[in-house]
Amino acid sequence: MSKTQTPLRFKLVVPGILSILMLLSVMLLGCGKEEQGTMEEQSMMEEQSMMEEQSMMNVETIEWKMVTTWPKDFPGLGTGANNLAESITLMSGGRLNVTVYGGGELVGPLETFDAVSRGTAEMGHGGAYYWKGKAPAAQFFTSVPFGLTAQEMNGWIYYGGGLELWERIYEPFNLIPLAAGNTGVQMGGWFNKKIDSVDDLKGLKMRLPGLGGEVLKRLKGTPVLLPGGEIFTALETGAIDATEWVGPYNDLAFGFYKIAKYYYYPGWHEPGSTMESIVNKDAFNALPDDLQKIVRIAAQAANLDMLSEFTARNNQALDTLVNKHNVQVLKFPDSVLRKLAEVSDLVLLEESKRDDLSKEVYDSFIKFRSQTKPWHKISEQAYLNARSK
Repeated sequence: MSKTQTPLRFKLVVPGILSILMLLSVMLLGCGKEEQGTMEEQSMMEEQSMMEEQSMMNVETIEWKMVTTWPKDFPGLGTGANNLAESITLMSGGRLNVTVYGGGELVGPLETFDAVSRGTAEMGHGGAYYWKGKAPAAQFFTSVPFGLTAQEMNGWIYYGGGLELWERIYEPFNLIPLAAGNTGVQMGGWFNKKIDSVDDLKGLKMRLPGLGGEVLKRLKGTPVLLPGGEIFTALETGAIDATEWVGPYNDLAFGFYKIAKYYYYPGWHEPGSTMESIVNKDAFNALPDDLQKIVRIAAQAANLDMLSEFTARNNQALDTLVNKHNVQVLKFPDSVLRKLAEVSDLVLLEESKRDDLSKEVYDSFIKFRSQTKPWHKISEQAYLNARSK
């Protein structure tokens, strides 16, 4: 390389280096400005956050109690109440804080209705058929024998006029009812003897609430109303001969397979049991509009979530009952189901004659059931029949 070439190469490189240095300077200057802007923005955000926190501190927290008919944290039903309370608390940003009490913690399981009615608690969670002694027509809003499935119950309550009738039934008790869960089609129950004919129901002492219990009574059986937490002991000691509860998921949790041999289906008495949340009307009306809406939307979400959980969990639990605990799953004979259906129709008709409101509820319920049959015959029923082949 000649001496004359070196200065030339140096001249070519130096301008390139100077250009890069100038570019870096500009970039650094720009970054400095951006950093300064970012710091200012961050400062403003922190200040705004502090103002929001201060504002939240000045907002009064409303404390509500929810009493339930279920054992504390019981799978599906008790946890469904817990989920509802948690949703309300979180959706309200903590402005409405709901604390759940299991059956027997604050009041007895079957005292839930009265406790919420008189304001001892602002909310309750249970089944409307537990209150048939106070409002007979309320039974239609849990489930009635050979009545509506879960999907049909939701259709009737939300879009078939059911909710308006339900609200009218609870109005004299200062209560607002909300659908807040569904078990789907239940099982027929646990027995220590086989049910081969209707005669096998005679003299049978069975835990069976609602209108299903009334049907059993007409067939010379003895229905017994017990909260969930008392069923196992009653069956174990012989205080009752048989029991129904919900389905595989809950029945496995209660351990009924330890004390009963036969597990019958279908749950003719509860084909789609809606669980309710009852709200003290004075407490509800005292809430601002947005919190009222949150309570209603949270209940609808809980209604969907519980049915979804039971649909998933029952599959797994049934497999465990059959394959691990050797439970015998049996279908009620067709002759027994036909007789149960016949007597159920008579019982429902008699219930409709109690008072004008019962007649309205009955007419609305039966009309909706009749309207759904043609559609479901060519939709749900036809599809399930096709899938089973």
